[in-house]
Amino acid sequence: MASFEENGVFTPEPSVAAPVAEPTPTPNPFAALGLAPELLAAVAELGYTAPTEVQQRTIPLALAPHADGFNDLMVSSQTGSGKTAAFLLPMLHTLLAMQQEAAAREKAAWDAKVALALAQGEPAPKRPRRQNPLNARHFKPAVPGALVLCPTRELAQQVARDAIDLVRHCRGLRMACVVGGMPYQQQIAQLQNASLVVATPGRLLDLANGGQIKLDQVRFLVVDEADRMLDLGFADALAEIHQLTAQRQQTMMFSATFAAPIQQLAMRVMHEGGARVQKVQIASPQQSHANIKQELYWADNTEHRRRLLDYWLRDPSIDQAIVFACTQIECEQMAEDLQRAGFAAVSLHGALSQALRNRRLRALREGKVQILVATDVAARGIDVPTITHVINYGLPMKAEDYTHRIGRTGRAGRDGLAVTLAEFRDRRRLADIEAYTRQKFEPLVIGGLEPTQHFPTITDDRPGRKPGRGAGRPGSRGGAGAFQRDGERRGPKMIGGAFKPAAPDRRRPHADGARRATPEGRAPAAHHGAPAPRAHAPRAAKPYSPGRGER
Repeated sequence: MASFEENGVFTPEPSVAAPVAEPTPTPNPFAALGLAPELLAAVAELGYTAPTEVQQRTIPLALAPHADGFNDLMVSSQTGSGKTAAFLLPMLHTLLAMQQEAAAREKAAWDAKVALALAQGEPAPKRPRRQNPLNARHFKPAVPGALVLCPTRELAQQVARDAIDLVRHCRGLRMACVVGGMPYQQQIAQLQNASLVVATPGRLLDLANGGQIKLDQVRFLVVDEADRMLDLGFADALAEIHQLTAQRQQTMMFSATFAAPIQQLAMRVMHEGGARVQKVQIASPQQSHANIKQELYWADNTEHRRRLLDYWLRDPSIDQAIVFACTQIECEQMAEDLQRAGFAAVSLHGALSQALRNRRLRALREGKVQILVATDVAARGIDVPTITHVINYGLPMKAEDYTHRIGRTGRAGRDGLAVTLAEFRDRRRLADIEAYTRQKFEPLVIGGLEPTQHFPTITDDRPGRKPGRGAGRPGSRGGAGAFQRDGERRGPKMIGGAFKPAAPDRRRPHADGARRATPEGRAPAAHHGAPAPRAHAPRAAKPYSPGRGER
């Protein structure tokens, strides 16, 4: 009798391996924007997973064809939102396509030339040897296809670095950065065969007037930080560049706001007076910087402000920080004081040479410098992800510069902290910032560092005094013409057509023996010996409220 195994009743079937499902490749969100594969590869290597809002809305408009070329764009977006890539990616994509078309035409012309020679029984011609562009005998002016204008050197260098990162897989696309303070010969060498030039207006016009660069072949013009351009007095330079690049096909202008001066500038540099411009507004100043925590601390005087600064610079959560000062002298002195206190601090302002500014910015990016003390020259163009704190030791002259200052932290969606240290004399500037951002400051205090003075609300909603008899005259001792506080008349007295300094403060000191600080009585205080680092948990900040004797 046959066994069960022989009949096959319990004979196990041969095992069949289950098919392994291949992992589905994750689609690149940037591919939906229609960008070239070379740019997509660079974006993926840089770690960008999805386009930001400004990139999502700007890139399709910039790439959309128009009857006379491309759409002109006016884009308003907050700092740190990725607007640099928003204009670099479509511009590089179009330059790459134009380069490939030019290479195809050149190849077709050469093939036709070779075929003609062979048909006539002649040997095939040889390609001409490449000449050294740095040789004076073979020198030709640079003829870029795209131009990016930046108001400051630091911003231009940052944009150039971003462009170099994006063209790592693009053969034949060369970048050049042209800024003041650098040797001419070095920049002239960089300009050779450059497809994209990032420049400040002054040095660009110097090279154009000297015949080192021709702008008649520029097809794409980008004006970055247009509001800052006007602040620095580049309106005439922009008008001249507009005439030199009259044959361009597209103009893109990026600014913090669409204020009236920006609208007038757009009418001057856009095609047809801005008739075909497309406006894109991502976030107004009132909606921006949601990921940056903003705090305000009142200080009685300069010495108190220095102690608050020392407290925050010893915050255990700090990685790197930028401290903004008002003047170059204050910036330099503060950096020296912080160095003596043991901080790895350097200064950055407009009086330094460009080579020194570059070295200090490089040290900041490499982590060799922890504290950067700077003027508003660093308010734009510094993109260092490890900056966790921005401290406004001195308030900016213009309210919009405040948003650019605090935008140095919280880059690319990260969280940041912006601390403002203010005295009573800064109240008007704080009110301007509140009016610009439409966000009120909530003053905080730190245990052990509370102010001894009473600071009223920043924005006083009380109605102004109606002009009465004698009110409003420049020389009157009372009325709306003279600004008073606590019985003290502010400003000079007009006597006999001349100005006389106001009388010195003769008020009695407070009960604690400290005289109320006045702007005339403030003297720069040296940074004294710093206390030990705060190893314990930081003192929690609490809302500011005046003391019993200060109400």
